Order: sequence, then structure tokens, then C-alpha cells
Amino acid sequence: MTSTGYKIIRLANGVHSVHSLAYRETFHPVVGPVAEAEALYVKQLRLVERIRGHVGEFVIWDVGLGAAANALTVLRATRDLACAIRLVSFDNSIEPLRFALHHAATLGYFDRYGPLAQTLMDRHSARFQNGRQPASWTLHLGDFPALLALSLSRLPARSLPAPHAIFFDAYSPAKNPAMWTLPLFTHLFRLLDPKRPCALPTYSRSTMLRATLLLAGFYVGAGHATGEKEETTIAANTLDLIDEP
Repeated sequence: MTSTGYKIIRLANGVHSVHSLAYRETFHPVVGPVAEAEALYVKQLRLVERIRGHVGEFVIWDVGLGAAANALTVLRATRDLACAIRLVSFDNSIEPLRFALHHAATLGYFDRYGPLAQTLMDRHSARFQNGRQPASWTLHLGDFPALLALSLSRLPARSLPAPHAIFFDAYSPAKNPAMWTLPLFTHLFRLLDPKRPCALPTYSRSTMLRATLLLAGFYVGAGHATGEKEETTIAANTLDLIDEP
């Protein structure tokens, strides 16, 4: 199935995902959207445990909204917790989400969140009750590196809330190099609150990426396996959030 530059593909394990024709890359290409989001973000970051014990609002940056699988997986995993959650998503296009919503039944991970995703697409903002959890979700549509630079120029005033966790799921360095540069990660690190522990997992395990993150100021370690990758990468502003430095 193809439309607006995307198509639905069936993975080897029978799960369906979205493929970008322009970038020639499949979202969550081996284990599928939900399984990858659970392994790479929810379980690795111990989000259920962290959010359960958190006082105040827990902020997650979702860098690379794409077809919204990462964001919806964390909402589903934490909906029985009373702690408020704030999702802040970033992307340069709404089209992957629009396409995914047209194929929600095939993809299988929208279920009760279909109307919410539609609201986010239409208004770029939503406040809602997610089970026991008060929640808000905003979308910043545009050039992420430029947005970081602008936000940094406004410090100490914050146009973006400092995160407790960052899902970093951009297209690969080979296809989207602007999202993997030292200036970008340096700006990202400087926008963190030093008093607020924050971890950033990503699917890449390249030595170049890890060196870049170290130069930007992060602590860096080996991340959990996902699909065919024996390890991924996790970075943080504190060693306490890294199991294998």
C-alpha cells in the first residue's frame, strides 16, 4: 500500500510497519513498532518505575514523531500511573502520522489512541486523561536543529521544558546527517537541566555517534539489544542512568 511517499510493509515476524519511499528506510524495521519502542525506550529507561515514583510532571521529548509508535507505546505502558506526563514531539513532517492513521487497523498500535493522534495532527496540541494519568502532548513541526539553536539562545528562559527522557529516533545518519551532528547534540545537552536526570537512548551503535555524544558532554554507554542489533546506545547527563558505561 502506498500513499504520499510512504507504504505499509509486512516484516518477517508478521508485524506491519511504515516505510518511507523518500528516505528508503522502514520505521522499526526488524521487530516492529511496539516491540522496539518497549525494548529501546520503555524498558531500558525503566519508565514505569521512574514515573511511578516521580513527583510532579514527567517530561519526555520524542525526537522523530514519525508514525507515533514510540509516543503511543509509552502512553499505553504508563496509563495506570497517577503521575502527570508531558510528551513533547518533534518532526519536520506530519505526513508519516497522517499515513499511519489511514492504516491504523493494519498497524495495530493505535487502538484507543486514534482520536488523540488525530487531534495532535490537527491542532499540534492535546490535553487528556490517559487512564489515571493527566497528560499533555504537543508537536513542534519544523527543523529540529534550528529549533534547538533558537531555544538555546533564549536561555535562561525556557521555550521548551527540560526533559527527564529523550526518545531519539531520527532517520539514519546516512540518510539524515543533519540530525546526528556535534552541534546538535551539544545544543541538546546544554538544554538539559543539570539537576534533572535525563537519558537518551537511540538505535544506532556506531562508534562515531558515541564519540560525538561524549564530545557534546554526555555520559555514554551500551544500550539494550533490539531486533538484530546486539546493542544500541544510551547517553545521559548522569552515570546513574547508564547500566553499562
